[in-house]
Amino acid sequence: MQRTLALQTWLGRLFPAERWDIEPASADASFRRYFRVSLPDRGETYVVMDAPPQREDCRPFIQVAQLLRQAGLNAPEVLAQDLAQGFLLLSDLGSTTYLAALRENDADADRLFGDATDALITWQLASRPGVLPPYDAALLRRELELFPDWYLARHLGLALAPQQREALQEMFALILANNLAQPTVYVHRDYMPRNLMLSAPNPGVLDFQDAVYGPVSYDIASLMRDAFISWEEERALDWIVRYWDKARRAGLPVGAEFGDFYRDLEWMGLQRHLKVLGIFARIRHRDGKPGYVEDAPRFLGYVRAVTARYRALAPLAQLFDTIDNHLAAQGDR
Repeated sequence: MQRTLALQTWLGRLFPAERWDIEPASADASFRRYFRVSLPDRGETYVVMDAPPQREDCRPFIQVAQLLRQAGLNAPEVLAQDLAQGFLLLSDLGSTTYLAALRENDADADRLFGDATDALITWQLASRPGVLPPYDAALLRRELELFPDWYLARHLGLALAPQQREALQEMFALILANNLAQPTVYVHRDYMPRNLMLSAPNPGVLDFQDAVYGPVSYDIASLMRDAFISWEEERALDWIVRYWDKARRAGLPVGAEFGDFYRDLEWMGLQRHLKVLGIFARIRHRDGKPGYVEDAPRFLGYVRAVTARYRALAPLAQLFDTIDNHLAAQGDR
């Protein structure tokens, strides 16, 4: 209630002589909230981000929004800010996400993913080292550790035997070796249909504040192995080939052989799948937000598919046999 009153007071200062209405626009897995502000006399709408400063830092959002817009992408413009209170006034990119549009009717999926991959290539071409934080070994490993700590131990109550823990750490080392050997570009880090908006120009890009400088395959893996919607493998493979071909012709460091790039994408995706399983469990058990870990079976399926294709990942496949047996004994969690 106190933050709501503070937000309304701030808006009153921004629009002192005008009528305005405010309503919830969306929330996400963090502590940020979003509201849509309507000015009926102008016929205009804006979006307000409410990011409690003790929990969230608005400065990365402002920085990456500027980078995206400088690259020519449709990211929100920051129109006003109050960093002390954690409020930003943003341009409005609309209310229809790719995810909502695709769930309602996927007839336009080819066009939408074509636009999304074009925008991704534009973003990657703008990359410069030393601008965004590095997606380095420490951060990648910290993310992987969320899987045993939160998904296995906290969510499933599954205690690994010493031999299993050792095997998992060996798998982490293999995954990270691949990830860190890849060429580096700007990485949105959550480039998926839920964070892309139907807009003109298309797409509008949101939720980019955690952007880093890291492996070139990360964002396309995120887009094609989504948390909330899945595609037949043949269809996703076609989109990935189209991305790789456009990226290669644009001069991005995706390699001359598609098979090598696809292997890197799968191993990069594996890091993300394990991380997200941990994050979704943490959101539920630490933050009290349902509606995320329920999508864990989608990621379990992604992991199963990748580990079945690479002999070096057999120990991880065996660990997931143990998880499947545990789930069967406990009931699907």
